Amino acid sequence: MAAAPAIAVAGLGRDYGRVRAVDAIDLEVQPGEFFGFLGPNGAGKTTTIRMLTTLLSPSRGEARVAGSDVVDDALAVRRQIGVVFQETTLDLDLTAEENLRFCTRLYGLSRRESKARIDEALRLFGLSERRHARVRSFSGGMRRALDLARGILHRPSIVFLDEPTLGLDPGQRRRIWAFLQKLVAEHGTTLFLTTHYLEEADPCDRVAIVDHGQIVALGQPDELKRNLGRDRIDVRTERPDVFLASVRELTGLEPQRAQHGLSVFVDDAATVLPKLLPLTAQGAEVGVTHPTLEDVFVDLTGRSREAA
Repeated sequence: MAAAPAIAVAGLGRDYGRVRAVDAIDLEVQPGEFFGFLGPNGAGKTTTIRMLTTLLSPSRGEARVAGSDVVDDALAVRRQIGVVFQETTLDLDLTAEENLRFCTRLYGLSRRESKARIDEALRLFGLSERRHARVRSFSGGMRRALDLARGILHRPSIVFLDEPTLGLDPGQRRRIWAFLQKLVAEHGTTLFLTTHYLEEADPCDRVAIVDHGQIVALGQPDELKRNLGRDRIDVRTERPDVFLASVRELTGLEPQRAQHGLSVFVDDAATVLPKLLPLTAQGAEVGVTHPTLEDVFVDLTGRSREAA
């Protein structure tokens, strides 16, 4: 007999007056799945997470998390989940250890069990030496690490992560993602993620892209990239204005401005690439990039990740 979904959503929606923030989402996330929920600002990501974590009542539809209804059995849902919000909810005037101890008391852990889990969490996130320091003195990365430690302290079966690495430096982001992937691999934890950094969603088992309160794509990251069916030819230059007309004339396509210079999307890079090679004599670099998850995102939403 197949296991029940960790998250099961049918027709879930939320309105704010006349504004339909989330339309009618249908979704299933399996136990132990690493699931990404992506979309531009205002697409309904945070509203959806708030409904799934019982912080906001749906206007319509239903959702079951860890087998319990988010409206009728909200307390049972809360006992099974961990949540890491975009903004920290730590008490800045308490120490790292005090913040974690307060959490263990809320979940009814014994004093012995609380000590063991606090010690483990502080060690895992590299905070053991700062356990008695007030959180107010912590850097943004340290506060984020403590947020994550608190989110998994009671060993939830499902963890909701709303922009968990926003504002962290690359090294801090890598360490946090290594730990999250370890949670999935070793403990079978279900992760439900939103992220501003689309490359972070590549390790997800599946992703949903949501826009205007609706899911517009759902599948494995590699599958969504293949479905885009186009390669990207990059013209790398610090002088994109100089090459704009040439790229347009040589390809018959309208180039897009990119961080590295210019890009054009083509069905067959092998046919178009030779036409652009003369630009290398003028100082540009020309190369082919296969579709990324960001390309899929832009194609479906019309917005770059800077708008996400």
